[in-house]
Amino acid sequence: MQGSEIERNCMKGCVQGSIGGPILWNLLLDPLLQGLERKGVCAQAFADDVVLVFDGHTAREIEGKANAALAYVREWGVMNKLKFAPHKTKAVVVTKKLKHDTPRLSMGGEGIEVVREVRLLGLIIDESLTFNTHVKTICAKAHRIFHQLARAAKISWGLDTSIIRTIYTAVIEPVLMYAAGAWGQAVSKKCVRVQFDRIQRVFLQRICKAYRTASLHSVQILTGILPINLRIEEAAVLYRVKRGLSPLPYLDADIETRVRPNELPHPADEPRLTFDHYSLELGLDEQTDATNIYTDGSKTDDGVGAAVVLRRLDKELKTVKIKLATYCTVFQAEMVALHKAVQLATKVASPRVNLCSDSRSALDDIVSGRSLSPLVVQIRETLGSLSNHKEVRLYWIKAHVGHEGNERADQLAKEAAHDKKRKPDYDRCPVSKIKRLLRTDSIRRWEEEYGGGTTASTTRFFLPTVASALKAMREVGLDSELTQALTGHGGFAAYLHRFKLKDDPTCICGEGDETVLHLLTRCPVHARDRAEIEMRLDINLTENSLSEIFSSNEARPKLVKYIKKIVQKANARNKSKLFVVL
Repeated sequence: MQGSEIERNCMKGCVQGSIGGPILWNLLLDPLLQGLERKGVCAQAFADDVVLVFDGHTAREIEGKANAALAYVREWGVMNKLKFAPHKTKAVVVTKKLKHDTPRLSMGGEGIEVVREVRLLGLIIDESLTFNTHVKTICAKAHRIFHQLARAAKISWGLDTSIIRTIYTAVIEPVLMYAAGAWGQAVSKKCVRVQFDRIQRVFLQRICKAYRTASLHSVQILTGILPINLRIEEAAVLYRVKRGLSPLPYLDADIETRVRPNELPHPADEPRLTFDHYSLELGLDEQTDATNIYTDGSKTDDGVGAAVVLRRLDKELKTVKIKLATYCTVFQAEMVALHKAVQLATKVASPRVNLCSDSRSALDDIVSGRSLSPLVVQIRETLGSLSNHKEVRLYWIKAHVGHEGNERADQLAKEAAHDKKRKPDYDRCPVSKIKRLLRTDSIRRWEEEYGGGTTASTTRFFLPTVASALKAMREVGLDSELTQALTGHGGFAAYLHRFKLKDDPTCICGEGDETVLHLLTRCPVHARDRAEIEMRLDINLTENSLSEIFSSNEARPKLVKYIKKIVQKANARNKSKLFVVL
């Protein structure tokens, strides 16, 4: 009845959305997962979704394994007063065989439907692992986002270019690349590549304010955005490399893999660490019962090195130089030095040890305890064990201020970096290096596609290579006029004639078709403007010299100003025909 109140006492269960709900569910479900593991069943769980995987040579073999596991799951549910819904449970048979028997699965006497594809955490897995349905679904989702964006992003008005770029990189790419580690190999198929190219093309056209007829190669070059198929392949390779599923590409080394969260110590056993700022007032060198250990890392053109210096009472007790592989980072060098320093701290007889480093980022990672770097985890573990019988303090020292211990460590680290004859003491490859190698290879492949393509012919006159384009376009602010010139798609008579928007493609000078190259380099109507820019640049403006001028940081702004001026005049002449194609 309206206005009445009804109260009920909750005797069991947990309110949906409560803070303790996930923890209680994990405590409840964990025994089931452990029981399945003991039975040799491959199980994965995320929240309240559990996936069971079985393999076998025949349908009967899979049927026996699956039904036995499902019976165990049902018995566990009865014991814990949980009821499963077999009618909501789906199964898919993954095989490359054209003809195969379908296993008959049941749970509690109720049959489980065997389907051709199943959705798992947003990834659609089909029976042949083609992932065609998944690709079609994510492309449709991206296309719906584009239709919403297109209302507010036009050629001559609407959202700023930087905003559209942010939407693409922060929204569209994550949608298209989700779970690429599982299905990334599918992007090599032509039918999949076409779908991704279509989606990327419409977004990049909006970013650079290009006409809808502008080619994919042109808008990729103008925006400097990597082809989406190469981005997906990068993500797939990186996923496999980081998990040890495939060797490092282009490099014979082991990767510095992160520590798994379940391998970390219990939060109650984690040491509570802090660090102080070193100052002369602390008088560390005057402490008679303390050993001061200084660390530093260095990366130069010759190599990477680290060093540790032990001092006590203004006397140098020991030094250690550490050589790292050339692809290692400065951060790794700092961490390796600190790791060595902590190991030495366990051996010194002093009851007090002061660890001093000029890398605040390294100390922050050690103190916070959030980093999964293996070096950080080992350092924290050693410091925790040292705290039981020795006082260890961490200090941050400002670099290059004349402190003797820090300067000595810096000198030794540089010597270690320059030592080319010494074999590296630490050669774990950082993930950042793998990303750079993958991106370098992607740029090379992009260069091959761009140079060997049949489109973007006008763009190649200005930007003949991907490398030159990436360098030049970072300094250029794209707008509609400049994009028209760089793509050749705009308010030019030859272009409008292609779409029957102008009767004659001939320029008003009568000496050829009105293309952007003709207007900029040959048209006598603009001879005065062209002569003026040639005097300023001290070079003849020809089709062959456009790329040379556009690659010059000094000459480019003058050329861009001239281009925009000519394009604006051409647009004004053909204005009555432009509204149809905008």
